[in-house]
Amino acid sequence: MATDLNLCQFIGRLGKDPETRYMTGGDAVVNFSVAVGWKSKEKEGTEWVRCTAFGKLAEICGQYLKKGSQVYVAGRMATRKWQDKDGQDRYTTEITLDRMQILGSRQDGEGATAAPEKPAAKPAARQNAFDDFEDDIPF
Repeated sequence: MATDLNLCQFIGRLGKDPETRYMTGGDAVVNFSVAVGWKSKEKEGTEWVRCTAFGKLAEICGQYLKKGSQVYVAGRMATRKWQDKDGQDRYTTEITLDRMQILGSRQDGEGATAAPEKPAAKPAARQNAFDDFEDDIPF
């Protein structure tokens, strides 16, 4: 018996900041698009992958992702139907995320840069068993 699999995985960069909304029940929903480059022998290009996350993952995406962030996203492909302002049926294919991981470094745009922390005060000197040894150990 064959088993179906609906799993999509992408690594790319956000084209703009994520858009976070909240449903009537209070759960967060976030939408963003990831630019994924591709190359063949003849040509190269970029595909835009629409991503949607719900709940805690949506809150994390909304808080930490910014335009230009490099991310790994994984989830299932889903197509939803909606109507535009003229009443015409429209369809959107997107990835409903199960996983997201921020890649790259803070220099790539992830997170805010913070001032370096002041070093913590050194603890008071404590008596150590090694303090009893003399410094003339031959090795």
